[in-house]
Amino acid sequence: MAKQVNKKNVRKPKKIVSPFNIYWKKRNFIFLFTGLIVIISGFVLLSLGSWDSFPSLFISPVVLLIGYLIILPASILFTDKNEVENKDAQEITAAKN
Repeated sequence: MAKQVNKKNVRKPKKIVSPFNIYWKKRNFIFLFTGLIVIISGFVLLSLGSWDSFPSLFISPVVLLIGYLIILPASILFTDKNEVENKDAQEITAAKN
């Protein structure tokens, strides 16, 4: 008869969560595409008329600043507080175990 081999208990490694996951939700993508539309409209306003027209000198820089400095960073930085709190609580309980 064949010998029986005792198997050692092999622990499965813990699942490692990558810190580089994409945390973007639908709301972030909406902000991103809105920002891109605002930026494109700013460049369209920049191209209207001659170089010293009112839209080219005054309206388009304001529209571009809003797109680049407010809407795009908002799309990157916006997260739900509940989601962040839940992740922190899960990390704390995982560290205790």
